[in-house]
Amino acid sequence: MPRVSPLEYRFIRACRGEDVDATPIWIMRQAGRYLPEYRAIREKVSFLELCKTPELAAQVTIQPLDILGVDAAILFSDILIPVEAMGMPLDFDPGPKLEFTIRNMADVERLKKPDPEEDMGFVLDTIRILADELDGRVPLIGFSGAPFTMASYMVEGGSSSNFLKLKSLMFQEPKVWHALMEKVSDTLITYLNAQKKAGALALQIFDSWGGILSPRDYKEFALPYSKKVIEAIQDVDIQIIHFVQGNPALLPLVASAGSDVVGVDWRIEIDEARGMVGDEQAVQGNLDPCALFLTPEQIEDRARDILERAGTKRHIFNLGHGILPPTPVENAKALVDAVHRISAAMNYHF
Repeated sequence: MPRVSPLEYRFIRACRGEDVDATPIWIMRQAGRYLPEYRAIREKVSFLELCKTPELAAQVTIQPLDILGVDAAILFSDILIPVEAMGMPLDFDPGPKLEFTIRNMADVERLKKPDPEEDMGFVLDTIRILADELDGRVPLIGFSGAPFTMASYMVEGGSSSNFLKLKSLMFQEPKVWHALMEKVSDTLITYLNAQKKAGALALQIFDSWGGILSPRDYKEFALPYSKKVIEAIQDVDIQIIHFVQGNPALLPLVASAGSDVVGVDWRIEIDEARGMVGDEQAVQGNLDPCALFLTPEQIEDRARDILERAGTKRHIFNLGHGILPPTPVENAKALVDAVHRISAAMNYHF
């Protein structure tokens, strides 16, 4: 297949605010347990083994392209890979579990700043394989967690219902918190720049837990570090997506971090979100993942509503969070088809 300029990709054009023939769509966690093809591979290896085996990670990254027809591939990996590389042993049982947690300055100081090639080279090898195999088809999105979400796991040791340990450290030991965030941010900057160099054309920063903060606390304890990362990885040849899940009130602050695209979850209408973000950045989203359990006809109605609200420029269609494992594959296919068909007709009339 002949080489395609990155500027010709539908997804890249939408990120840049340029005309597209149809609204691009990809799906968070599109390589995952809802696909029988993915489950067949996972039966043979653990989750971490899959992440650390470039040939297999590349294979599952490509699966949704063949099955769904999405407009971008997203690297198959996990946001906690850099945490493990910083010296915090990681396991999944079934969710992420860290062997020790951050409690004081000594814990922060024992963390190392990893070298992406030496400590996370399997991720970069996966990107290199994909950059070669995807050339001329769709762009590859690399990713990391946002500094706040990474630090959340490092303090809590896993997921949490109330984030008491995290907020206690943040409020009671601010020097420790800021030292941790500086170290995490520096790690993510080198990691994401390495992904870019390896062949990723876009980078998404996932702040899965940022929505637990009030606007005041987000502005003080999280935003400066997301902004630092985004500023350090910005490049005319790379598109940056910044997604904070769970609190639409944060959208103006999220937009102020300076990404090219702002991700939006399903807790707000996309046109209202666009009004909060402004006209200079694209928006991504925002179908409720549970809407994929509706009938194909109802899914099409939901897709049309979002597309009409978002308009025909600076919009990448996505779910408001990751696709759920029980999702019927045929419903995901129906969504992709509906987005392409409806938006192409909208663009034709415009």
